[in-house]
Amino acid sequence: MFEGLPEKLKSYDLPADVRLLLLLRKAMDRGLVKTLGDIYNVLKGIVVKDPKMMGPFTRAYYDYFLNIDIQNGDRLSDAIRRSETFKKWRDDNLDRFGDNIDTEDLINHFLDDVHLTTYDIKEIISGRDIWDNDDPSQIDSPDGDGPLGAQRKHLDQMADYSDLTLEELLERMKEVMDQQNSKHSGGSHWVGTGGISPYGHGGAAKDGLRVGGTGGGKMARKVLNDRKFFPVDMDSIINDNNVDAALASLKGIIEESAHDELDIPETIDKGLKRGGLFMPEMKSITDEKLQVLLLIDNGGYSMDPFIRIVQTLFRKMKTRFAHDLETYYFHNTIYDYIYTDAHRSKYIPIKKILQKDPNYRVFIIGDASMAPYELNATSRNTYKELVAKFKRTVWLNPEPQRYWHHTFTIQVIKELIDMYPLTPRGIEKAVQEMNRKQA
Repeated sequence: MFEGLPEKLKSYDLPADVRLLLLLRKAMDRGLVKTLGDIYNVLKGIVVKDPKMMGPFTRAYYDYFLNIDIQNGDRLSDAIRRSETFKKWRDDNLDRFGDNIDTEDLINHFLDDVHLTTYDIKEIISGRDIWDNDDPSQIDSPDGDGPLGAQRKHLDQMADYSDLTLEELLERMKEVMDQQNSKHSGGSHWVGTGGISPYGHGGAAKDGLRVGGTGGGKMARKVLNDRKFFPVDMDSIINDNNVDAALASLKGIIEESAHDELDIPETIDKGLKRGGLFMPEMKSITDEKLQVLLLIDNGGYSMDPFIRIVQTLFRKMKTRFAHDLETYYFHNTIYDYIYTDAHRSKYIPIKKILQKDPNYRVFIIGDASMAPYELNATSRNTYKELVAKFKRTVWLNPEPQRYWHHTFTIQVIKELIDMYPLTPRGIEKAVQEMNRKQA
């Protein structure tokens, strides 16, 4: 199995020999590999010894396992879009997603299927239909389904519960658990393993609740591992309970680029060996560079509850991902200067910010609520200049979205800057929009 993998990795100048196959086999024997995504993670740990190897490794992986050729300078999504693998997958999934879905969203679904789905899903069943026909008061048999996993079989269908709310799932699961007194495997009703029930683990239930275990198709929307669990609401304003979900949303802004550069020492060395015949020798350079500007409104009592958690979120991000993060502060709105400290005692002209690399991602955090006269011509012009210079600029608003239309200044700023709720889902959408734009 995977006999040609070492040669493929070597073709991308990566270290690989038969020991790689032995380590991969050992990981598989220990149950660490169930999906292509697991293979990616295991191989990355074995092969990538230096950040510079990450780009070539990613290219080799997609080339070998998916026949997706990532050229120098390509974004992954561009290479996927033109690949025959993606086109075939798209044709096979037209009924699943319809014709109106955005291509970038479709690529994200493709990556989810490639990296996360264990099963050979040939049919998608409506979770709502299962739900409507299920009796939550059903009485459990004394001995359930027998030994755990005894009735598990290969799943070739998936139940999609995305039409159900988290509250509906949690309430119904409580009713089912009140009746359950034994272990169950397979099926669509009980909390168990290996089936299409919306609660359990090791099954194929999209947007269900994973209870214990390590997941199956990894399609659950929430994970309940013990009694200390509190559901993470992706649509609630970020707080201590969902800050890690928000961090996961921010992870999507990490990106790599690759380009060819003239290797002068190699050109000279080989030219001398050829007796003075100098031919350009190129080398591939992989850059993993992320630059972020964080502009926080910390000037009023309405923003006080959010300052600490926003700083925690981006501090975690800086800790986990090597990148350039600069934080500035303002009161209500930004004029022609911005503060460099949280006490707003030191400031710099906004022109200094506008001199920075246009590749910076800019996150403005504020409720955008102020007296109309505060949002004057100077402030509006500053926002226009920021968006013109930094194409990937978003505004994250902690004010619940249902109240936005009540505030005049929010409406004005929304016309100038893409605005999203300061929630894990809002951050996720903001990052997706950023990634569609080129600096």
